[in-house]
Amino acid sequence: MPPADVADEIHSTDSRINRAEQELRRELIVHVTVQGADDIGDVLGYILLIKKIERIGDQAKNVFDLSDEGVDFSGADDVQQFIDVHMAISAMLDEVAELLVDPDPQRVADFRARADAMRAQEEGHIREWMHSDLPGHHAVPRAGLHRYLKRIIANIAGVITTITEPIQHQGYFDQGTTDITDD
Repeated sequence: MPPADVADEIHSTDSRINRAEQELRRELIVHVTVQGADDIGDVLGYILLIKKIERIGDQAKNVFDLSDEGVDFSGADDVQQFIDVHMAISAMLDEVAELLVDPDPQRVADFRARADAMRAQEEGHIREWMHSDLPGHHAVPRAGLHRYLKRIIANIAGVITTITEPIQHQGYFDQGTTDITDD
């Protein structure tokens, strides 16, 4: 399917998500105003959670924008690598939904370890393409796609962080020393 066939739907979905994020933030602010600050930590966590989910959508739109620019990996020798990452991210989203409902500490830890490994793998691919001797029209789209995938994975992991970490450490490793959200 040509990118132009879905462009309007993708951009309108992005606009709806952005409006929903703003509305949810507004409702959380009203909640704190009316109810008081007793649950301010939870409210701040929800605001961060909403932002991370919105960022996943932004990065997915960036992936679409590559195709809209004419990037086509369909016949490429490395297309299976991208399909595999896509399938893994899709499974991660399903798992995150389950973990939000039932944040079993061991499953959360296992999830974070797998997400961290995937994020590191995407970083490695970015570095490989940055130092590639292949022409820019070959290397640059791949480096860009790996960057977007890395950011999607980091924000998915960040969703879990918002339910398991103290607010001051959310989006960081090592009690706040390493930023993992990579907005």
